[in-house]
Amino acid sequence: MELRLYDTLSREKRTFVPLDPNNVRMYVCGPTVYDFAHIGNARPVIVFDVLFRLLRHLYGEAHVKYVRNITDVDDKINDRAARDFPGLPLNEAIRKVTEHTGKQFHADVDALGALRPSVEPRATEHIGEMREIIERLVAGGFAYVAEDHVLFSPQAMNAANSALPRYGALSKRSLDEMIAGARVDVAPYKRDATDFVLWKPSKPGEPSWPSPSGIKAEGRPGWHIECSAMAWKHLGEHFDIHGGGIDLVFPHHENEVAQTCCAFHRERMANYWMHNGFLQVESEKMSKSLGNFITIHELLRDWPGEVLRFQMLMSNYRQPIDWMAAKSREIEDELAAWASILVGTDAEQDGYSRAARKEPPRPSQEIVEALLDDLNTAEAIAALRSSYRSARAGGSLEKKQFLMNCEFLGLLRHNKLWAHLPGVFTRNTGHVPVPHEAARKLRISIANNLPELRQEALADLSAVGLGAEEASDGNVTIVTKTEEAKERGKFIEEQIAERNLARARKDFAESDRIRNELATMGIILKDGKDAEGNPTTTWEIAR
Repeated sequence: MELRLYDTLSREKRTFVPLDPNNVRMYVCGPTVYDFAHIGNARPVIVFDVLFRLLRHLYGEAHVKYVRNITDVDDKINDRAARDFPGLPLNEAIRKVTEHTGKQFHADVDALGALRPSVEPRATEHIGEMREIIERLVAGGFAYVAEDHVLFSPQAMNAANSALPRYGALSKRSLDEMIAGARVDVAPYKRDATDFVLWKPSKPGEPSWPSPSGIKAEGRPGWHIECSAMAWKHLGEHFDIHGGGIDLVFPHHENEVAQTCCAFHRERMANYWMHNGFLQVESEKMSKSLGNFITIHELLRDWPGEVLRFQMLMSNYRQPIDWMAAKSREIEDELAAWASILVGTDAEQDGYSRAARKEPPRPSQEIVEALLDDLNTAEAIAALRSSYRSARAGGSLEKKQFLMNCEFLGLLRHNKLWAHLPGVFTRNTGHVPVPHEAARKLRISIANNLPELRQEALADLSAVGLGAEEASDGNVTIVTKTEEAKERGKFIEEQIAERNLARARKDFAESDRIRNELATMGIILKDGKDAEGNPTTTWEIAR
C-alpha cells in the first residue's frame, strides 16, 4: 500500500510522493511560549508525532527531517512578562517567561510520548533570515515600507503575472470578499485593508533588532514571517509537508504561503498541507470564561500521559474531538490490562534490549496499513486491541509484537510498564493498607516524570508510616516504616470492614459514624464500584 494524506489545499486525499525519498521534510507550527500549553495544543503534537514515526518507518530514521518551531517573540509574551515580573527590565522578564514555559512544554510533550523533532528552532535565532525574506519581498514589489513598518500586499501578489499561487487559495477565500469585509478602522499606514505586517517598530523596552534596509528604527518581526524564515532555513524553499491546527489555515498558513512563494518565486511552499481538528472539553468549547481551560500539565497530575495520547488517537485527526474524563478512566483501566500481560515477560526484556541497540519497534502490518490511510489512528487502535487479544492468548512472540505495536504508537513504554499497574506498590507493606490516591499519585508522578507530585505522594505515605524504595530499574516499592503504621493501617481496614457491614444492613447512621471518626483522623473514604459492579471503598490522606 502507498501512503495517502488529506491535503487541505486540494481538499482531497493524495498519494504521498516525497520530493526526495532520501530527505523527507516536514514542518509543524509549534507553541508560542507565553503560558503553559493547554490540552488543545497536545493534539497537533500527538498527530504529527504519529506521522513522524510512520515516515521514519517508511523511509528510515536518517531520511526524515521534522521541524517544529518555538515562537519566543510575540505581544502575548511581552504582556505576560510585564505582568509576572514587573520589577525586571522587559527583556530579562521575557527571558524568564520563555525559559520557564519552554521547559514545561518539553516536559509535557515528553510525558505524552512524543519524540523530539529533528530540529526545534526558536524565532529569535532566525531574525537574519526574516530580514532577508522581507528585503526580497520589498525588492520584488510584494511588500512596502510605511512608517517604519514593512507590510505585505496580497493584491500585489495576485496582480503578479507569474506562476505564483493566488492569495486565498489555501483557505478558499476570495481576496475581493476579504477586502469588502474588512474593518473600517484600518491602520493609516496600510495601503489596503488586507495588507499584513512583516516587520514593525519596537516600543521602548521591547525586544528589538536592526530593521530591514531602508528603516533606521529598530523593530521586531510579525508573527507570520517567523515560520517562513525557520522553514526556509531548515527545510528549504520547497518541502513536503506543512502541518498545524485547523485554526492556523487563515491567516497564518495563508500568509506563510504568500511570503515564501513570492520571496522565492515558487508555485508551492509545501506539497501537502495537513491540519488537525479542534478539541472540546466535556462537549463544550474550551475557554477560560467557562472554567474548563485545562493545561497539559494539570492533566498530567491526574492521568498517565499515555492515557491522554490514547484518547487523542481514538478519533480521526481531522475531526473535532471531545476530551472526557470518563473516557480517560476507561483507557487507564485498558492500559493497565495491557501492561499486566507484559510486566516480567520476555517482551519487557526485549524492549530493554532494543533500546540498548537503539533499534526502533517494528509494528505489525495491520498497524501500518491503518496509518497509511491518512493516519487512520482509530483503525490502528482497533488493530492494537486485536494484537492484545493475540498476546493474551499467545506466547512470547505475540507479546513481543504487541509491545512493539504499543511502542510504535507511543502508548506503552517497556521501562515503565509497571507504572500502569494499580497494585504494583503493595508488595512489601505487610499488613499496612496503602492509600489508593497516594499510590496512584506515585505511579503517575513516575510515569510522567513529575517530581512535585512525587513529593506529595511520599508525604501522604509518610503520614501513615509508609515510604518508597526505588530499584535501579526505576521500579518503586512502597514499604512499611513503623510498627505503629501497621497497627494504624489494621485499624483503618477493620473500620472499613465494619462500615461495609453497616451499609449492607442499611444502618447508615453507623456507616456515617465510622466515616466521620476516620475523618477526624485525617482519613477520607471514597466509595465506588469495581469492574464487576461490586461496591468498594478506598481511602486517602486528607490534604
